[in-house]
Amino acid sequence: MLLIVVRIFYVFVCAGAIATYISNPSPVLPVPAVVETHTFAAFLVMLALTQIFTVIDILFRQKSIRVISAVYFGLMVGIVLSLLFILGVSPLIGTASVYHYPFQMLTFLIVPYLCVSLILQTQDDFRFIIPYVEFSRSLRGGAPWILDSSALIDGRIADFVETNVVDAQLVVPKFVLLEVQDIADSSDKMRRGRGRRGLEVLSKLQNSPKTDVLMHETKQGEFKGMSVDQRLVELGKQLEGRVVTNDYNLNKVAGLQGVTVINLNDVANVLKPRYLPGERVRIKILKEGESQGQGVGYLDDGTMVVCEQSHHLVGQDIDVIVTSVLQSSAGRMIFGRQVHSTGQNH
Repeated sequence: MLLIVVRIFYVFVCAGAIATYISNPSPVLPVPAVVETHTFAAFLVMLALTQIFTVIDILFRQKSIRVISAVYFGLMVGIVLSLLFILGVSPLIGTASVYHYPFQMLTFLIVPYLCVSLILQTQDDFRFIIPYVEFSRSLRGGAPWILDSSALIDGRIADFVETNVVDAQLVVPKFVLLEVQDIADSSDKMRRGRGRRGLEVLSKLQNSPKTDVLMHETKQGEFKGMSVDQRLVELGKQLEGRVVTNDYNLNKVAGLQGVTVINLNDVANVLKPRYLPGERVRIKILKEGESQGQGVGYLDDGTMVVCEQSHHLVGQDIDVIVTSVLQSSAGRMIFGRQVHSTGQNH
């Protein structure tokens, strides 16, 4: 909304400034003869020149609204740059030239706009320090989501953000990135593959237009001597954010210290189809269970189904009636009994 207001205001300012210049020629502000001859055409051409940058700005998306202090700072930088540019180019044009004033006017219109637009749209974390006052950019959405290495290696977070459910900024601490890089450089083939997958997921998140990823730099000496899990907890307190993980131990540690945790396993379990006692499912018995007489099969989504008195049916497809469902952070397990072809429970 702020960008829309800036663009509309910019159009009116440009139109007003150009119209005033063209319609009020004077010895102080001379107008070229071609402009006096073709007034309306000159107005349209000059206005079009200023709006070319608006069109280019609209074509490049991934925009985030910044606070008014950023707009003010952008205007100041734009004016200073305009003055420096005019001072450098004026000797080439000549101060007595009829084109000198139009050049100055267009420079003062275009450069400040580009500075404001750049500050409002940049995806990088920035801060403007003015004596005793600090203006920082506003965060997208609610509390930021702080990703740990297990969430990156797991990979489901990249698919999750594509559903448009996530409206918060994703924060990847530098020490988490270093941990994933160490895993990717491991001599163990399986461990190295997991680390590279984590780096690929991070790259996918950064390139996604549906999310805002911030690489968080910690100050030198900050969190010194702490484990990675404890650093994540402390950073969660500092940023008032939520830690995203599928590490059971980190989940417990963060919860005990009052930091909100988003467990990817819990999210996946909640989104799985629910089976209520009395419903029927069809599975293939793949192996015997831990208890006597049990047979074990799996649904298409990987949910384990334990069927009583079916150990002798390994390798066969059977209908099972659900008796109970056990759900935890580790996953979901369904218990049931075989259904005879006559419809009677075994």
